[in-house]
Amino acid sequence: MPWQRSPTPLRITNSDSAATAAAAQSKQVSGLKLTRTLAMARLGVVLHRTDLLTIGELAARSGFAPSALRYYENLGLITSSRTSGNQRRYERAMLRRLAFIRSAQRVGLSLEEITEALRTLPGNRTPTKADWTRLSHQWRGRLNEQIERLERLRDRLDSCIGCGCLSLQKCTLQNPEDYVSSRGPGAVYLEPSKD
Repeated sequence: MPWQRSPTPLRITNSDSAATAAAAQSKQVSGLKLTRTLAMARLGVVLHRTDLLTIGELAARSGFAPSALRYYENLGLITSSRTSGNQRRYERAMLRRLAFIRSAQRVGLSLEEITEALRTLPGNRTPTKADWTRLSHQWRGRLNEQIERLERLRDRLDSCIGCGCLSLQKCTLQNPEDYVSSRGPGAVYLEPSKD
């Protein structure tokens, strides 16, 4: 089949496999257009670490739009090889990098911070557990501050947060005349303490 890239033969799992395989080859099943990933899953294709993924397959598996994948590639966050027809092919290890990018973004890390961190990983091989451990240790302080900030937000949002609005009655007791403005802009009571 044109989308099978591994030397392992297909494992067909149902009795009407010939009809299913023929429909998947034309990418039509019950009148619906299937992606190659879905068609491969339905046919029981075994995927290997060494399989290369198309941009559509990588997008489907990672949850990122193809345009985001191209952008991340331009930034050097992920890499691809090209076919003779100039189509992108991604190693499965890029899924780990993309999961890392998504997780880092969810906890509030900037794309610049993520880029800087990923540049410390080896480019000539798939990063090992030791590589990821080293990278995670670099961010522990930053992540702990973020956790503290979120806990303070959860626990103090209904009271004075030191933003300077002075709209709550508690503000006149906890921040009379906005004296905490000297500590900086924003909700200063929500910021982690700098011990």
